[in-house]
Amino acid sequence: MAKRRRFLYAHRVKEAFLFLSPLSISPQHRADFIERVPGISTTTDKEQTLARLQPTHHRAAQRLGFDRTFHAEQTHGSDLALITASSPALSLGVDALLTADPDILLGIHVADCGALYLADQKTGAIGLLHSGKKGTEQNITGKAITAMTANFGTNPADLIAVLAPCIRPPHYEIDFAKQIHAQTIAAGILEKNYHDCGLCTASNLDRFYSYRLEKGDTGRLLALFGRTSS
Repeated sequence: MAKRRRFLYAHRVKEAFLFLSPLSISPQHRADFIERVPGISTTTDKEQTLARLQPTHHRAAQRLGFDRTFHAEQTHGSDLALITASSPALSLGVDALLTADPDILLGIHVADCGALYLADQKTGAIGLLHSGKKGTEQNITGKAITAMTANFGTNPADLIAVLAPCIRPPHYEIDFAKQIHAQTIAAGILEKNYHDCGLCTASNLDRFYSYRLEKGDTGRLLALFGRTSS
């Protein structure tokens, strides 16, 4: 049984690497997506469950080569934060994190909503978004791309976008994955640069957490994206 679990974990790591591979625009850009952690019990208390997941999530950040992670706190809106090396807070009440600075790791927790990774092939700037029902309605994707253009000189045509596993029909009546795709194209991202893994969080509870399917008694998946200086 233990050998079987190790095999399944290795397969998941490989699959995660494949769907994130478009983000490897340079050796400095590093991304990960942490799925359900075996053996960790969950409750409806989000903070309690996150505390149980924290050691695993911290090790994942360290493996990527970063000492500090800036977390977005899932406010289910469209507010964003520009992160620099001098930013003091590690946890922010926003749903999008953007940076052009190296040695900064961005992180967002999701449990059905879409984690959207943005990578500028020319400037190296990156973004990490939490886009669920409300965030998608408020076009957090378009706002983030506009902010990257204004603050980092990003040309949307140079952006790579990758959508992580999220809930999809028939498990949810709203196809916000389809809406996110449309919003990226409307904001100027080229079709060839948009990548959707196509995985549904509610379709495989062995791999993913699903707030909707588990009625709140669930954990959180973790999207990580950063750029090192060397």
